[in-house]
Amino acid sequence: MTDWLGPEEWQAVALSLKVSFWATLASLPAGILTAFALARWRFPGRELLNGLVHLPLVLPPVVTGYLLLLTFGRNGALGAPLAELGIVFAFRWTGAALAAAIMGFPLMVRAIRLSIEAIDVKLEQAGATLGASRPFVFLTLTLPLMLPGILAGTILAFAKAMGEFGATITFVSNIPGETRTIPTAIYAFLQVPGGESAAMKLVLVSVAISMLAVLLSEAIGRRIASRIEGV
Repeated sequence: MTDWLGPEEWQAVALSLKVSFWATLASLPAGILTAFALARWRFPGRELLNGLVHLPLVLPPVVTGYLLLLTFGRNGALGAPLAELGIVFAFRWTGAALAAAIMGFPLMVRAIRLSIEAIDVKLEQAGATLGASRPFVFLTLTLPLMLPGILAGTILAFAKAMGEFGATITFVSNIPGETRTIPTAIYAFLQVPGGESAAMKLVLVSVAISMLAVLLSEAIGRRIASRIEGV
């Protein structure tokens, strides 16, 4: 495998895994909180929040990337003050992670929200009537029942981050070693004569990683479900 992929291809694979990992990890707490709020809470602006969360699914990815550039670019509304603090997203791998996180966020929230809505509220109420505090009920009952949804949302967000192209190339360009992930590397290889072989190798790697992620999530999901049923 080491000889099968060249340095450029390995660089793209490693960067894709890095970007996808941090994009998923950084968005997970916000994803759980947002899903819980949409599933359980009633507040002014709830439908607006729901629309904003799912907006990246219906917007062209290039539009999302351009909006990120306007917001987090060096001269953007948030990018300029962050740059003064030494935090730069535009044309950096951190920007690629930000774009991937935003594009995968709706899939994560939806999966977690469905798992929360499937929980019988009466179980939580029964725990409360027995004298358990809300945090204790959440940690010992609600959170374990949410785990399959959290797992599914995490895997979906990771897979989406691995395949993100439009928003990434618009926001952070296609810089080798810095922002060139697997999708942008495939695009770059297809633009030069003789690059089809390297592009196909990355396609196969992408398919293998995605399939492995799906199989792993299914296996872990079944184990979690069986443990919950056995409690």
